[in-house]
Amino acid sequence: MVRMVKAVIFDMDGVIIDSEPIHFVSDQMTLQDYGVEITNEELSKYVGISNPVMWSELREKYGLAAAVEELLAKQMYYKKLLFGGRELQCIEGIESLLRNLKHSGLKIGLASSSPREFIEIIINNLGLAGYFEAVVSGEEVERSKPAPDVFLRAAELLKVNPSDCMVIEDSEHGVKAAKAAGMKCIGYLNTNSGQQDLRLADKMVSSLKDIDFADSLS
Repeated sequence: MVRMVKAVIFDMDGVIIDSEPIHFVSDQMTLQDYGVEITNEELSKYVGISNPVMWSELREKYGLAAAVEELLAKQMYYKKLLFGGRELQCIEGIESLLRNLKHSGLKIGLASSSPREFIEIIINNLGLAGYFEAVVSGEEVERSKPAPDVFLRAAELLKVNPSDCMVIEDSEHGVKAAKAAGMKCIGYLNTNSGQQDLRLADKMVSSLKDIDFADSLS
């Protein structure tokens, strides 16, 4: 017998909002303050990883004297600057997908590597906060994606077994985290998220509108 999904857990950046290109710019601006130039290609390797882990690695790689906390604060300053001047829009298809899932009685969670402050800015600005019964930041768990911690915590808050959860992810690290958690996973091929290998996902889609939840959630 096919085991039905009871909860759907969304990543945020690159799934709810097409934010990865702006994250790349804020990261580049942060590093430029310390005389470092970095490409989108290199930054794409960190898509899905929590900011403290990313900055810890970049700090060591480029020999930065600044503490991780200083780098995080500067990055957040630039993110607010960049996002503050924009009219935020959801990725096409996400609102109807959330409505359909809610109407079907499925539990909905959000598990993002972004800081909680940034998560709340985005989902409140987009008017989507009411859809999510559980929201978890990757900075609130011990290990970053590709470890499963953030998804396991979301399942715990939703009171659903991990094997009864479906994750929607756009990053290689996120897909690996979902599968490590014992969850099903749909890989969203977002071209703005850089080169991401999503082959471990149970299914891949190039548009959120391609997700037929009557078919995918079983």
